[in-house]
Amino acid sequence: MTVLPGTAWRSIRDFQHNLYHELSIDPARPGPEVRLFGDIVYRDGPAPRAFWHKTALEAPFIAEFASIKEAADILRAIQRNWAHCPIASFRRAELIRERLPHVSEKPREFPYIVPRAPMGLWGLIDDKTLFASARTSSPFPGGELRFVEDHENPPSRAYLKMYEALAWVSALTGADETLNGDSAGDGGSASSIPTGRYTTVLPGPGSRCLDAGACPGGWTWALTRLGASVTAIDRAELHPSLMAHPDVTFIKHDAFTLSPEELGPQDWVCSDVICYPPRLLEWVNKWLESGLCQNYICTIKMQGNADHETTRAFADIPGSRVVHLTANKNELTWIRLAPSAT
Repeated sequence: MTVLPGTAWRSIRDFQHNLYHELSIDPARPGPEVRLFGDIVYRDGPAPRAFWHKTALEAPFIAEFASIKEAADILRAIQRNWAHCPIASFRRAELIRERLPHVSEKPREFPYIVPRAPMGLWGLIDDKTLFASARTSSPFPGGELRFVEDHENPPSRAYLKMYEALAWVSALTGADETLNGDSAGDGGSASSIPTGRYTTVLPGPGSRCLDAGACPGGWTWALTRLGASVTAIDRAELHPSLMAHPDVTFIKHDAFTLSPEELGPQDWVCSDVICYPPRLLEWVNKWLESGLCQNYICTIKMQGNADHETTRAFADIPGSRVVHLTANKNELTWIRLAPSAT
């Protein structure tokens, strides 16, 4: 086994160019410090900050093996949970995967509490060589999380972004997988999270949530499913079922022109507004300065090329995490959680 002195990232289909730009890589002339293995981008040396990836492989290594059993034994000796990233030698990789403990990649039910067991990532770069990392930045297999979809009730598919963002909240707050009776990567359901690194709990009964840019109401719908009360703001009305919902207060307005003081204290401030990232950051800073909310889920939507400078400014806000959700396209999601007082 050879430990590599760098970091690797699993790129996002159709948005690899954003990752290359963050890493200052020319894929046509990657340089000797860079190796490209299918969707995996590896770079020697200290890791630059990068957000345009499914997951980062934070402790990558290469291991040569003589047999399928030996390859599986190498991984099993390190830890239980490994997700496969197809790179090469696909049939041989499938035989290795069959010898590893099962890690479910099926769509999840919502709400979903994320198991705390480490999630590794591996692939074959040829018939005799593994590329892998036991430590990755995402708690989800391969950096992807999908949910069982509701094709009847939500007013838009945007609800899937809220589902996934709240799963990240579960992961960041350190929910205990014993709530689900499961440590094998299957997870389960719950509406609150034990106090740990953060004081945050998932939205639920008694929670006050603000949904900016709410129309037609995908995020509002997801939040009300948990029992939260939602103030939804947009210039266009929500789906009629949400306009009549007893836990939804609709304000026909540009959310960014209403001050935090006009709207009052909130447990969660959420935004899926289509706007340039600096405008979103300006609005978020007003809320942070007001002290009227501690927990945030906001989509940083790119208008053409990715705005790396503003993305880094969001990431610099204490308590923040910037991720590319499985349900995201040319956008990132900023999650900021209330820090623990202890």
